Amino acid sequence: MGPVTTAVVTLPGDRLPTTARLDTDVALAAAGDASAFERLYRTHVARVHSLARRMLGSDHADEVTQDIFVRTWQKLGTFRGDSAFGTWLHRLALNVVIERRRSFAVQRERIADATALDFVTVPPARADLRVDFEHAMDELPPGAREIFVLHDVEGYKHREIADLLEITSGTSKRQLHRARMLMRQWLTEV
Repeated sequence: MGPVTTAVVTLPGDRLPTTARLDTDVALAAAGDASAFERLYRTHVARVHSLARRMLGSDHADEVTQDIFVRTWQKLGTFRGDSAFGTWLHRLALNVVIERRRSFAVQRERIADATALDFVTVPPARADLRVDFEHAMDELPPGAREIFVLHDVEGYKHREIADLLEITSGTSKRQLHRARMLMRQWLTEV
């Protein structure tokens, strides 16, 4: 039996592989192609919106997601390709979210007193409701929610969170612990 030969044929109209298509769309969008940018938007909007919703709550997620993609369009020319576009976009999104949190005067205050979380009210449990993780996260105070999302959902280390938010690693650890305790309390009551 002789060697087996394999050939790949690309027919006109076939779609490019995902990575190549994304690279092409990034290059086209950076050159001003709105259709390519729309494809990038559709590819990444769910992840960006999820980050905004988890960090800022449902009330601000739509507006911040829009702001993130406006900023993406403005900054697309600075994308050098050192990392994947999705990684670059995630970091840009995280920067916009953090910037937005700092602009909210009430949310800008970090939890300095650990006893302040003892006053957080949780709605009474109802037997007809199932566990709602997203709602439980929305109940967290803003500082604790921010740390919880960055660490437990997005996978950042305490050192990285401290650098991002300009806090100490100890503050990050303390707020994460309190957030987990509140989440546990909320989820066991529901």
